[in-house]
Amino acid sequence: MKSKAEIVEQFRARLVQLIERRGATLSAFAQRCGMDRSALSQFLEQDATRLPRAETLYAIASAESVSVDWLLGLSQSENVIGQVEPAMRIETASGGRGESRLAGWHREAIGYKIRYVPSSLPDLLCTKAIVEYEFGTQEQQVIDAKESQVQTQLDYSRAPETDMEAVMPYQRLYNLASGTGIWSGLSRGVRQAQLEHMARLLDELYPTFRLFLHDGLKAYSAPFTVFGPQRAVVYLGGMYLVINSVEQIRDLAVRFDHLIRISSVGPDRAAGFVEQLKVT
Repeated sequence: MKSKAEIVEQFRARLVQLIERRGATLSAFAQRCGMDRSALSQFLEQDATRLPRAETLYAIASAESVSVDWLLGLSQSENVIGQVEPAMRIETASGGRGESRLAGWHREAIGYKIRYVPSSLPDLLCTKAIVEYEFGTQEQQVIDAKESQVQTQLDYSRAPETDMEAVMPYQRLYNLASGTGIWSGLSRGVRQAQLEHMARLLDELYPTFRLFLHDGLKAYSAPFTVFGPQRAVVYLGGMYLVINSVEQIRDLAVRFDHLIRISSVGPDRAAGFVEQLKVT
């Protein structure tokens, strides 16, 4: 599994290879790919630490007829034929397959920022009791797969190259503390344990994992995850809408950034916010 630094280095090497093969000046190559020469020069610097935006990656790949995976060093094949995915597709999440797909998408996004809007609580912050409560009506294999996914996401978030943000309404935590809404069937002890577990992890994982809390009365969002520039996934309940279009991935990233801007509790205060909740 490559680190972001390794991917940046491989991208620079592949970019140099394309420029030399084209036999073009930097200005001509930049113009061909629809980018500024100064930006191209920055990506070629030996101490460069960042990758281009998703649209720039796709522009370079398209102009030179190579795959984005090859450009990033994730594939040895330049050929884009057979690697082009549809702009959107539906994948079912039945039988625990959804959790294994999520784990795969997370692995493929290592080195990129992941933006995450959970359907209830962020998976990696959930206790086993919460998972069993939320998925208690499902088959045992689904529950087992979900518990495995929680641990996988937690391990992923502890990796030093991880960059993950999540945003959710703070009212959801008030409901958990008071045992109202979907949490009305949970005992006080289970809810207390969940909040203590959540506060501990928020403190431990920061700043690798950052949770923002916003007022749910000001904005609503369906649950979705943006896996860097590669894909976005909208959870539909029992299935996922998988988005591969650069423009639509960018739109969801913009939507996520809006939720962050209106958040009243930042990640540096999230653990303290959870700690002060009174469980009744």
